[in-house]
Amino acid sequence: MKQPPWWKSPSPSKPSLPTTWPPSSWPVPLGVVYTVGVQLGAHALERLGPETRDRLVRRCSTNVDNLDAGRWETLLGSAFTVEEPMPLPYALLLVAVLGYAEYAYGAWWTAAVFLFGHAAATLLVYGALRGRADRETRRALDVGTSYGFNTVLGALTSALPRGRVRGAARVGLLVLAARPVVKRGRTFTDAGHLVALGLGLGISLAVDCLSGANHQKIGLDRPA
Repeated sequence: MKQPPWWKSPSPSKPSLPTTWPPSSWPVPLGVVYTVGVQLGAHALERLGPETRDRLVRRCSTNVDNLDAGRWETLLGSAFTVEEPMPLPYALLLVAVLGYAEYAYGAWWTAAVFLFGHAAATLLVYGALRGRADRETRRALDVGTSYGFNTVLGALTSALPRGRVRGAARVGLLVLAARPVVKRGRTFTDAGHLVALGLGLGISLAVDCLSGANHQKIGLDRPA
């Protein structure tokens, strides 16, 4: 059989590298790993007794006293600590939001947005409280997943269909987050949730401006 000329011979195939991490064959979404890990940590803290639990949670808290003392490691530790096990509906919602963000944009994007929102919202609230908070507020427990969750939720609106659906989702989320802030008895965490959501919506608007094309995962997107 006549062989093709050497210049037309197919080049040897090269092993392809995964373009995202974790690869599609990753057995468990990282959002599930994170949520389960936080839940197991909360159950472990419960077994240590109230005094030990309170001491460890306060050590991880991003309250004014800790940040004033330069305990910046709490910006990370507080994202993996909760005062008590999360209610099942919230845990499932956290898994759903993080899982869909990981599906739509990748694990690294989701983790970066989550940690950025958690740290940035915490620092903005800290800046507002510093110098004016009373002693109780300065020592308040401030841990949990909610700031990062709200940021990812807001950023994920960029994966919705363009136009009215996306705009209505953004307005609706802002209204829901703002309601606790305007009520009596609000806490600084209510304001933190609104700030975190605003950061996420800002990220989603940046994604809108930078993409300029249909989302690769969502086939319903169409030009506005």
